Amino acid sequence: SGLVLVKNPHLDLMEEDVLYHLDLGTKTHNLPAMFGDIKFVCVGGSPSRMRAFAQLMHQELGLVGAGEDVADICAGSDRYAMFRAGPVLSISHGMGIPSISIMLHELIKLLHHAKCRDVTIIRIGTSGGLGIEAGSVVITDIAVDSSFQPRFEQVVLDDVVVRSTELDKDLAEELLACSRDIPDFPTLIGHTMCTYDFYEGQGRLDGALCSFSSEKKLQYLRRAYDAGVRNIEMESTAFAALCGLCGLKGECCRLHLL
Repeated sequence: SGLVLVKNPHLDLMEEDVLYHLDLGTKTHNLPAMFGDIKFVCVGGSPSRMRAFAQLMHQELGLVGAGEDVADICAGSDRYAMFRAGPVLSISHGMGIPSISIMLHELIKLLHHAKCRDVTIIRIGTSGGLGIEAGSVVITDIAVDSSFQPRFEQVVLDDVVVRSTELDKDLAEELLACSRDIPDFPTLIGHTMCTYDFYEGQGRLDGALCSFSSEKKLQYLRRAYDAGVRNIEMESTAFAALCGLCGLKGECCRLHLL
């Protein structure tokens, strides 16, 4: 049917669903009227970047009014920022799996309550590249964990639940085809490695702690490259798992900075 799904039978028993961290709710807001025509959702870490992206979409779509005036729909919360430009929703997710996971739970419920159909969600932003030219854009085919496995592990109560992290391959190929019209930067499809930490978890030598040598770091990064990893960040496995389970066509596009 193309509807965004929720996999929680308890929601049907609730008189009201409050999306705490988005400052929205089923009784306080008319979610179908506000969001029912959304077709694309773009998420990224920084509120200021997502505002700038919404302004760009406003201009690119030729919408009436000044793009500079886009309002933060979640202004009542200081956790996330949300903007819209026509059928495009632009939302910040903060840094790391816990932050993006909270946002995605509430975003998916929002799209479900709004009765949105055939929604495509794309995560945009920056990452650390691996063996690729600086300024490259990596389109993720599979998100992998720190052991290079395509899985998202989460402790639910006292069980370790493992979920798939495959992303939409057709969407990845479509985005790669679109990139050929923009020759300013190289674009490739590859695996994205998701870590739980920016410093030791990504093999950095400049954190407050470092329990490995530079030689061991290089050996690990070579193994990651040989496993197909082309960039490293901290959200993709949770993003892929939640989107896949709830019927959202999802993809990650990350600019390699260093």
